[in-house]
Amino acid sequence: MSKEFSRTQRVAQQLQKELALILQREVRDSRLGMVTISDVEVSRDLAYAKVFVTFLCVGEQTPESSIAALREHEAHIRMMLGKRIRLRLTPEVRFHYDNTLVEGMRMSNLVSEVVSEDKRKQNEAGRSEENGAEGEEQ
Repeated sequence: MSKEFSRTQRVAQQLQKELALILQREVRDSRLGMVTISDVEVSRDLAYAKVFVTFLCVGEQTPESSIAALREHEAHIRMMLGKRIRLRLTPEVRFHYDNTLVEGMRMSNLVSEVVSEDKRKQNEAGRSEENGAEGEEQ
């Protein structure tokens, strides 16, 4: 049996699709680079939409400069969004940088470092035990 989705979840999903198309095709800004919309959270009254984005920054682009560029285009993006979707009230769009991908990569690197350090210590301990066993046999 399929799970029922609330209206806010359906609106958030539709907003995510439409915003992705708008950012890909309509917004022309050299400060943006590649933008990925990772999530959209819509308020219960559908008046506000938090849009979480990640960026593929090239050259001198930074997430901070890209967010600033997106925030400059918020009104224009909301206007284009209002033309594409049928809602009584077009939500006010607010962009937020989503650092979960960066944090996930950092955590993965930390785990990899700990695992490799553990293997290195096990190998060193194994060698010292072998050396101790050889010394006893002589």
